[in-house]
Amino acid sequence: MATLEISEPMFAETIENNELVLLDFWAEWCGPCKAYGPVYERVSEEFPDVVFGKIDTEEQQALAGMFGIRSIPTTIAFKEGIGVFMQPGALPEDALRDLVQQLQGLDMDEVRAEIAAKEAEEAKDE
Repeated sequence: MATLEISEPMFAETIENNELVLLDFWAEWCGPCKAYGPVYERVSEEFPDVVFGKIDTEEQQALAGMFGIRSIPTTIAFKEGIGVFMQPGALPEDALRDLVQQLQGLDMDEVRAEIAAKEAEEAKDE
């Protein structure tokens, strides 16, 4: 599947209705973003069951603000609706491919258990 341009109206639906979603926050004027774009596109072709979205920070300022994007490109990943990865900077092609493979193998029951434990700990501290 090629990359999708993601806008605010379709953002939540995309995250909720797909098992694994990667997002590339970018802008037209950003040199590193332009270099990362073709890498992101190539890797997206290798994983047809993963949604690779692109979010233009100039056009989608509310989404960029929601994630506190301070530098671009920034890659964010969601698995089963939960944010599991966020990193500013362009990832090398092999690293991006490796990231997708690791995310595919990520045990979300463990992730949910860790989140629940952290929330319980925070609730105790209040």
